Amino acid sequence: MRVTIVGAGIVGLSTAWSLTKLGHDVTLIEQGSIPNPLAASRDAHGMICRAHDGANGHAETIAEMFDSWDMLWDDLGVSHYANCGVLGISQIPGDSGEQLRMSFDRVGFEYERLDANEAVERYPFLDAATFRYAYLDRDGGALFCARIAHDIKAWLRMRGVDIRMHTKAVAIDAAAALVHIDDGTVVQADRLVVATGAWTLGLLPALADNLAIRRSLVAYLTPPADLETAWSNAPAIVDIGGRSNGYALPPIDGADLKFGACALKKPVPDAEADRTAGPGEGDRLRQLFAPPFSRIDEYAVTEVESCAYTFAADQRFFSRRVGKALVVSACSGHGYQFGAAVGLRVAHAVQTDDDAALVQWLRAETV
Repeated sequence: MRVTIVGAGIVGLSTAWSLTKLGHDVTLIEQGSIPNPLAASRDAHGMICRAHDGANGHAETIAEMFDSWDMLWDDLGVSHYANCGVLGISQIPGDSGEQLRMSFDRVGFEYERLDANEAVERYPFLDAATFRYAYLDRDGGALFCARIAHDIKAWLRMRGVDIRMHTKAVAIDAAAALVHIDDGTVVQADRLVVATGAWTLGLLPALADNLAIRRSLVAYLTPPADLETAWSNAPAIVDIGGRSNGYALPPIDGADLKFGACALKKPVPDAEADRTAGPGEGDRLRQLFAPPFSRIDEYAVTEVESCAYTFAADQRFFSRRVGKALVVSACSGHGYQFGAAVGLRVAHAVQTDDDAALVQWLRAETV
């Protein structure tokens, strides 16, 4: 079967990988380079963890998530994963950090609980007076996104996949499985996969009732000199507690210390809007991390990046069959870590037309 995939973020790349393994004729269309510096999945590193609030079905999808990455590492011949562990923090009763810990209890995941003083002894960049407790999951850590994209691209090329970079799709005819390119050419296939992230509504505006676009920021920082060693040996931090939904990735294997926070997400009209960080936005993001971090004013903001994501109302993955096109969106910014597993599942749905099983899995719904 001829399958054209529009979008070469992690969902598009992993779907191309899986469809190629299944023997299909794949064309991959990407409007920029791979990785695309404007895409959501182009960071140096992103988090992978077992902590998820909401559906209990995540216990099963998380096991598949790790197994699927192992399958990809086997094919690539290299692992782009640092198993540094994942830390969660609770500042106030019932905050998002505590909700994630409670999800561990619901599905039976093991973790180590630390009181505030124990946590500070181990992680001296924390301030014991500002949080209730922390918990450490030994499974999880960091995925090196840019390296993953580079190596999947190389793997696909070696297997004859038609990769068309700097090729902008301007319209999709889902009924006929056609992709119209901005130079006037048309790409035809038997099936389409649309994995264009925040650009999805530009190609399929009828999905505006299901998806919204939001802008988010991440900041890269240099910690105080006496805390550099502590940070370089730190786990990923899935949630700092409180009300910011802040997270942090440690400086590891050449990637810099990264802060991000859901509290600063805001609606934007399209994927290209407001892509340059404004004055003071990095400092504003940094300040969200005190508490629970101490001496936050001593952290130097070195770079601030603006990202665009698609969001569904329930903040879960979105999948919809439109004619001969299967549209998939890794909603809410948490989708990267499921990337390899999503690619395998989407490829199966393309081959079998079993949309119901795909949606059930993407939404982590138990039977």
